[in-house]
Amino acid sequence: MPEIPATSRRGLLFGTAAVSAGALLTACTSNEPKKSQAATNNVPAADDKPGKAVTIGFAGPQADHGWLNAINENAKSRAKKYSEVTLEITEGSNDTAAQIGQVQTLINKKVDVLVILPADGKALTQVGLQAMKAGIPVINLDRIFASPQAYRCWIGGDNYGMGLNAGNYIGEQLKDKPNAKVIELAGLDNLELTKQRTQGFDDALKNYPTIKKVARQAAEFTVESGQAKMAALLQAQSQFDALWNHDDDQGVGALRAIAQAGRKDFLMVGGAGAKSAMDAIKADNSVLKATVLYPPTMAASAIDLARALGQAKGVSGMSELEIPASITLYSAVVTKENVDEYLPTGFS
Repeated sequence: MPEIPATSRRGLLFGTAAVSAGALLTACTSNEPKKSQAATNNVPAADDKPGKAVTIGFAGPQADHGWLNAINENAKSRAKKYSEVTLEITEGSNDTAAQIGQVQTLINKKVDVLVILPADGKALTQVGLQAMKAGIPVINLDRIFASPQAYRCWIGGDNYGMGLNAGNYIGEQLKDKPNAKVIELAGLDNLELTKQRTQGFDDALKNYPTIKKVARQAAEFTVESGQAKMAALLQAQSQFDALWNHDDDQGVGALRAIAQAGRKDFLMVGGAGAKSAMDAIKADNSVLKATVLYPPTMAASAIDLARALGQAKGVSGMSELEIPASITLYSAVVTKENVDEYLPTGFS
């Protein structure tokens, strides 16, 4: 995925908090300044003023994880901001057939725009295509469909960048330590996003020849799996200098295992941006020193994009008449120094 310059958390949203110049995407400019200025002034951009009524169908997986629950909450709270937006939200399911049925129900209701975070991007591709063929544009949220024909716009996190930034942060902390060792507590290995996070992490470590990754263990994005897999790692690795954990939910379990083992001889970097992780970083009373964001605010941005699409408007702060085809969010590293800025985005 392409690298995007770091932006503040406010730059992740598209409504009132309009994208600042160069924050997420850079507006194209003409070689003729006068014409460019005129075009910019005439672009119908989405803003806070009520516009055409839009019904947005929202279909996500079951909210059985802190991040997924935050996705649903971000979508619902953002939709409430707009008096002309009606949000038709499904119960969510991790069963592919059930989620396909939920999306088909929204298609049959003839919603104006669909926002879909598929439990499985490949498996939901056909229903995305079905919606697009029915004239209902799709905002594909995070887990990408197998075909670009199945969505009008994709918005999501940067899994490769997440691993890259975690690796670079750890690398900078350990670059002066000879023969430094790091370990990795990954997520579900059958998910492409897990592979991308590991690849980014490994690529970052290549920039630090004195650092070696000595162990990797996959967990399941749950507290229980985090605790069990971390306990196994600690038993197998008597000494290491840093741990990268892909997910802050499983990180709760990992921290329990670390505390039970009485280990304090390494630093830990988390992933996603849970409030519990940010609180621990701010308190600075554990091995957890940073977390790399995978912002659930992307769901709020998806609602903004769907509203703009339903009203045939562009994005405020950009010159283009249409919303972008894809938006990759930036995986900022949250540390004690900047945690107060990001705490409001932390999810439970």
